[in-house]
Order: sequence, then C-alpha cells, then structure tokens
Amino acid sequence: MDVLPAWREAPCFNKQERAALEWAEALTLISQQSVSDSVYQNTLAAFGEQDLLELTTVILAINSWNRVAVSMQFVPDISL
Repeated sequence: MDVLPAWREAPCFNKQERAALEWAEALTLISQQSVSDSVYQNTLAAFGEQDLLELTTVILAINSWNRVAVSMQFVPDISL
C-alpha cells in the first residue's frame, strides 16, 4: 500500500498490475482528462474484454463508495 502513490516508478508491479493501476487512475480522474486510446488499448491487451469489464466494474464501485464516504463526512472508527 505504501508504494501505490509511486506505482509508475516502483519495480514491484508486473505488466498487468500496472495496466490495472493506470486504468483505475484514468477512470478516477476522468473529469480532468478523458481516457486515452493508448490507455484503453494497453488495458484491453493486458486483460481481455471480459476481465476489463469486471475490472471497470470494481473500480467504479470503489469510486462510488469513496464519493459517498466523502460526501457524508464518514470517519472510520479506528479504535478496533
């Protein structure tokens, strides 16, 4: 988790993991910049159509949960 902010520079991610992270970043920041054809083609090549659809669904669900949490000012209970 600590290395995620530097995923582009970190050598610990394989080609498919890098494609997933790039796709997640592109979808998350889509309001700032559209998803490029090269990012789409790279992710499609790494996952195939069905897995890309499933990856996209997971990313969209997590982004939705994050937006609900932020809008509701959710603070997790860390006393566990």
